[in-house]
Amino acid sequence: MTTKVDGTARTQNRKGVDFLHEIGSRLAAVDELHDVLKQSVDFVSSILQCDSCFIYLLREQRLILCASKNPHADIVDVLGIEQGEGITGWVAEHLEPVAISSKAFQDSRFKMFPSLPEDRFEAFLSVPVLCRGKLVGVINVQHEQPYCYSDEDVLLISTIGFLVGAEIERARGWTQRTQKLAAQLQRNNISESRDEDSSNHAEMMRNHKDSSSAKQVLQAFKDRPL
Repeated sequence: MTTKVDGTARTQNRKGVDFLHEIGSRLAAVDELHDVLKQSVDFVSSILQCDSCFIYLLREQRLILCASKNPHADIVDVLGIEQGEGITGWVAEHLEPVAISSKAFQDSRFKMFPSLPEDRFEAFLSVPVLCRGKLVGVINVQHEQPYCYSDEDVLLISTIGFLVGAEIERARGWTQRTQKLAAQLQRNNISESRDEDSSNHAEMMRNHKDSSSAKQVLQAFKDRPL
């Protein structure tokens, strides 16, 4: 028996496939963690047309703001949130999304950060970023005006969270390997420089010794009895 699928369902399925293909292609094309985060923020922002998008990453049991749609050079990689603190921390602790359509700042879990003017925005969507069932970070989406996040919106950003989680872990590994390689090369260069200095010093000592011996021979020749 063949199940009929109407045109709307086919269109929605096609959009879903296109979405997964696009974000997968974007993330697979970059290696460095910074680029993965930037691509993720750009993609989420374009999908939901939001006014703010933050990505927090888990570092030493704290959530650190690592990427933002709006420029926050003074607090990116600096601002930290404890798990369980604010809506973001609640999502990290419970591994569940939170969607608030208006007056997010009145939610009992909300915590205001004076350095983030986006905290005055009305609508707030927060989803966990996971990899192999473990917390990697949190994606926050905000709208300045009230905005009703649909089930599809929540599912969409949650799906991005799964994809981004795997790519972040991959990029972290790549970045760590690159840093270790650079450190090893630096140590090798220092070691080679020291070896070269030691070799040059030894050569200078041999030349000095040879020069002293030659002077001694010349002096002995001059002092010989005629």
